[in-house]
Amino acid sequence: MLQEIVIAGFGGQGVLSMGKILAYSGIMEGKEVSWFPAYGPEQRGGTANVTVIISDEPISSPVVNNYDVAIVLNQPSLDKFQDKVKPGGILIYDGYGINNKVQRTDINIYQINAMDESVKMENSKVFNMIILGGLLKISSMLKIENVMKGLKETLPERHHYLLPINEKAIIRGMEVVELENRAVLATV
Repeated sequence: MLQEIVIAGFGGQGVLSMGKILAYSGIMEGKEVSWFPAYGPEQRGGTANVTVIISDEPISSPVVNNYDVAIVLNQPSLDKFQDKVKPGGILIYDGYGINNKVQRTDINIYQINAMDESVKMENSKVFNMIILGGLLKISSMLKIENVMKGLKETLPERHHYLLPINEKAIIRGMEVVELENRAVLATV
């Protein structure tokens, strides 16, 4: 099984952190992993995206032109990457700040209102962990326990006090996408 994933948004939205957590989670599953971050003009406030390839087989080429999964966190990233999802693939986006919806009918599209959920949790910085939880619910490529281990491995030790809230946000994302899927799953 091979999963090619792109996560894209503005610098400072946790794009690279999400990619690193997925990469570490894949390693903890015993899979081959390629992880490639790309920065825009500047990390915070500019653009950022990360490609993560997780495979049961050795990865011969980390160059990806089309993705199985795209997670986009803003309108420019949606505009750039929606056409790069393979037919039958998955596109996940946060509904906050996205005005133009996805125009494709050949992919599975999930909207997760992660920013709204993070505000309900009284911590707007965990919205990306909510989206990560949504991905876990939608895709069976990784086990939640390995994502939690990956989160711990990527979070600097001085910030381990943040683990419980991040874990709670991931669990919340798994719950929200299930609810949203019934009401908002859009194959336009």
